Amino acid sequence: RRLLDSEHIVAFNLALAVALISPGPAFVMSIQTTLSSGRKSGVYFGIGLGLMAAVWTALALLGLEAVFLVFPWAYGLVKTMGALYLLYIAVKIWKNSVQSLTAGSNQNLSRSFVRGVLVNALNPKSVLFAAAVLVIVFPPKLLFKENVFIVLNHFVVEVIFYSIFAYVMSRQNIREKCIGLKKYLDRISSVVIGGFGLNLLCERYASS
Repeated sequence: RRLLDSEHIVAFNLALAVALISPGPAFVMSIQTTLSSGRKSGVYFGIGLGLMAAVWTALALLGLEAVFLVFPWAYGLVKTMGALYLLYIAVKIWKNSVQSLTAGSNQNLSRSFVRGVLVNALNPKSVLFAAAVLVIVFPPKLLFKENVFIVLNHFVVEVIFYSIFAYVMSRQNIREKCIGLKKYLDRISSVVIGGFGLNLLCERYASS
């Protein structure tokens, strides 16, 4: 039996790339984290995102999306927790928008990592997205080592993407311009992230 074809991996990574560049709470918060806390914090945030995204993919391969379909209350619970967490982050960013920012600072790397994990952990849509892509792209009855490769591939792609993104956003010419606009950028980020949280709540109670 042949291992996964390269075409399968390329197709999966293309779908993943489209998802990564689509505006969402992870994308917005990666910008805010890098600009407010520095390149390393942005990278650690991305590692947290990538780790949890890979976990969702592993769970999708194990059939967790079926659990959400059988027990919709579990999906609703995770969605509500995610919405409340995004609203909490939005309020915190708004309150911190008046604090000064110094170029080149890297603060609370472990906190950035944990925040990245939580953002994706409290986003149950990730497992449904992963399940849908996996069904379309990959053949059924994959071997264990093939499943492991898919999960590791997902993790590596996300880490590379967010590391490059953190590097670009932390370039001195970009970051110095953003320092002067910190108050406005933070408040825009706060409104956008809060909007994602409210949207999740609306979806949650509209479907109940």
